[in-house]
Amino acid sequence: MLELVTSIEWIPFLLSFKLAGATTMILFTLSLPLAWYLSQTEAKIKPFIEALTALPIVLPPSVLGFYMLVLLSPSSAVGLWFQDLFDTQLLFSFTGLVVASCFYSLPFMVQPLQSGFESLNKRMLEAAYISGKSKWITVFQVALPNMKPALMTALIITFAHTVGEFGVVLMVGGSIAGETKVASVAIYEMVEIMDYAGAHIYSALMIAMSFIVLLGVYIFNHRQRYKTGGLSS
Repeated sequence: MLELVTSIEWIPFLLSFKLAGATTMILFTLSLPLAWYLSQTEAKIKPFIEALTALPIVLPPSVLGFYMLVLLSPSSAVGLWFQDLFDTQLLFSFTGLVVASCFYSLPFMVQPLQSGFESLNKRMLEAAYISGKSKWITVFQVALPNMKPALMTALIITFAHTVGEFGVVLMVGGSIAGETKVASVAIYEMVEIMDYAGAHIYSALMIAMSFIVLLGVYIFNHRQRYKTGGLSS
């Protein structure tokens, strides 16, 4: 058993977790104001923005990956601007994987946060405004502490979804060992060379990690509902 553990190449898993962590932190920062706006506004443009942010859920990863490939290439305005500014290219780099993952995992952060904001008692928010709290102090000191299940769901599901990415990261990052070869790409390559034993081990680890993450989310949410129910009774 010890020999099996030591023989596993852990770098793809570490890269997957590094990518998921960076994506989750960036998306939380970007999605928080967007989710708050969508939860509070009744503007006519709201359905358009909601559909746009949810698009990665229904788009095939190959389609999104192709357009990310075009957008981030050095021949595009975005890729050229980034290369001139930071002296690095986005394609086939870890930075490019982060950018592509932010697009791909966007709805998994926005939608739970938006649902959490919409579930809040409006009177509680109005009371915060009346007491002199600004909009963003209200978000951080009143809204977020009272929607912990939605917040934890957004963070953990975004992290888990990014860990499991395959199509987008393969098209944008390729398979550069130690740079862009994440766990899902490593499994694909093992299957290609018919290394089914290695693929079984990597896949089993991914299943176990995903199950543990989801189990943690559900346990946390059930406990929060129980506490809320106990307080209300």
